[in-house]
Amino acid sequence: MSAKQQGGGFQSAAGLIRYFDEEDAKGPKFDPRSVIIFGIACLIVIEILKWQWPV
Repeated sequence: MSAKQQGGGFQSAAGLIRYFDEEDAKGPKFDPRSVIIFGIACLIVIEILKWQWPV
């Protein structure tokens, strides 16, 4: 390996750390359980609608 390849790892990792630190500060936070419950509720509603109005 050349010296150029060995030195690039730390800089790229530092950029990822800065990126994820910025992303954590913004946006809404949802509990993972509520997302799963919402998905299951949507699935149930869609299945009921398919049963009520068959195409």
